[in-house]
This record gives sequence, structure tokens and C-alpha cells, in this order.
Amino acid sequence: MADELTALQAQYPQFRIWEEKTADGQSRYVARSIHLAGRPHTLVTADRGELRAALAQGAEEPASMPPVTVVPNIARMYDYWVGGKDYHAVYRHAAASVAAECPAIAQLARANRAFTGRAVRHLATTGISQFIDIGAGLPESSMVHQTASNICPAARIAYIDNDPVVLAHARALAARPGVTVIDGDLRDPAAILVSIDRTQLIDLSQPTCLILASVLHFLDPATADTAVATLTAALPPGSYLVISAGTATGTSPAVIGRLRAAYQGGATVAERTCDEIAGWFTGLDLLSPGLVDVCAWRPDSLWHWPTRTGARIIGGVARKPGPDDEPIAGLRPGPDSCSDGSQI
Repeated sequence: MADELTALQAQYPQFRIWEEKTADGQSRYVARSIHLAGRPHTLVTADRGELRAALAQGAEEPASMPPVTVVPNIARMYDYWVGGKDYHAVYRHAAASVAAECPAIAQLARANRAFTGRAVRHLATTGISQFIDIGAGLPESSMVHQTASNICPAARIAYIDNDPVVLAHARALAARPGVTVIDGDLRDPAAILVSIDRTQLIDLSQPTCLILASVLHFLDPATADTAVATLTAALPPGSYLVISAGTATGTSPAVIGRLRAAYQGGATVAERTCDEIAGWFTGLDLLSPGLVDVCAWRPDSLWHWPTRTGARIIGGVARKPGPDDEPIAGLRPGPDSCSDGSQI
């Protein structure tokens, strides 16, 4: 196939084309336009015929593309910070610029992704087999469905995002039974619930894990509060809520200002205190160790972080109790439920 890809690259110089191996050893082919306005901009497929057809269609587009206004993109900048490569040069430049001024950002992004993986593994071991990941971001080597299915082969996962590139990647990489990819916006949680119901994959009458990892701080406070309340209300007892979010508690105002500048025109960056984030878990039972820095939530091994880096992402995992369940002593969120942990 290498010779064929070389020939395709020569035939379609307006695309970058390469082959990758997925976590399960399968081949996938990626074609990305060097023009932001190119169509298709990014294609990920395991089908060589589809790859050739898409490249041929893209070659018919006008050679001169119209000007494109580039706005900061959450998923593609985040992908750079966690060590991925599914981003355009313009997003790499923006993300690298932030990381140069705030080195903790990339470290925090990786710690946040690791926290999500640990939470999913833990819940899968307890018998949770349904997962809804909203704001899933660009796929990487340890997607939720891979982590969950390693423990529970029958696990079912719904990925939800509103970024067309994220959706295209997710549909190509997660094309398997038990996985669905939904175009949905967290600012409209009711529509997300309707879409989930239509897929008939996730049964919201059964315990489900809802994942909102590093996404709520990109919404204004009222919208974020409404989204959490609406989605949590739809979960049955025995379900779990996984949340991580950047917090103003322990984070330098300069870091928040730099992030706001980087995302200007593309996303809001909200300042939420630890106590405000703890409010999202109201009425739920937080699992130990509570709401803490993401690196401190049940780490796989000993971890050593700088005493201070001026930025924090905190996370927690909580169970939705039934009406007859006894509260778990000390784990219902309250004024002291948010630990400052180590201020990473």
C-alpha cells in the first residue's frame, strides 16, 4: 500500500495522505487538505476505495480557495496539547503559543485525559456498560469505547460533539457495533437526549455513565448549569456523572486571560470556583477521593507534580442515588467537598 499512497500523494498534491495503525492493529488512511476550505478537509477511512473516491472529488474543487476566517478550535488545540496530530498548522501554532507562555496547559490536558480513562475503567469494573461522552474531542489511542470494552465487551458508547472534523474522525475510527457518533451541542441538552433516544443504542432506563470532561468551562455559567441539570435529571438511579473542569480556584488570572485571548472568537472561557463546580454534583454521591485535581483522582502510580504551576483542572465522579438509598457519609457535595489538592 505504501507505493499506492505515494502515487496518490503525487496525483493529489493538495492533500497530505498517510496510513496509520489503530489501537487494535487495523490500518486506517488519512487525507487532509492543505487548504482550510478544501473539501473534504479531513477524511479518515479504512476503505481504500473511499479514500480514492474522496480524493478524486476533492480534485474537482476550484484550485483557488476563497478566503477562510479561522477561529480558534477547542478540539484541535487540545489535540496538540495531548500529543495528537489531527490538527492544522494554524491550530498547532495557536496551541504552541499558549503552551510556550503557560507550560502547565499541555501537562494538564494530558492529566485530564488520563483522569477520564481511569474513571471509565473504574466504572466499567463496577458493571456500568453504557457511556455517553459529550464534547468527546478528536479520537486518540485510548478512546472511551476501547477502555470500556476492554473490561466489558458488551459496553455501548455514544460520542457527542458539534465539530465536523471530530465527527468525521470519530465515525471512521469508532465504526463498530456498540458505538454511535452523534452531532450534538451541549448548549441544547434536550436535543442531545432526543438524539440519544433515536439511536436506540443507549437505554436511559438503565444505569449510564455521563462524561463531561473538560468541556463545561467553555460554556457561560448559566448554560453550563442548565446542561448539567438537564442531563443529570435524565439519568436513572445508579448512574454516574464524570466531570472535569478548569477552576479559577488556584489558577492564575494571567493564565485565564491567556486562554481567553487564545480562544477569542471561538469559545468562552468561564471562571468557576471549586465550590461552584461542586454544585454540579448536588444530590449525588461523590466517590472517594471527592472533587480533586485530576492527577490526584485514583492515580495509577505514584505521581509527582510541581508545587505550583498556576493552573488547575479538577474532577470528580459521582453516583446518582435512588430515592431509598442512604447517603454515603461525607461524600455528598458541600462547602468543603472541593479539595485544593496539590495546586498543579
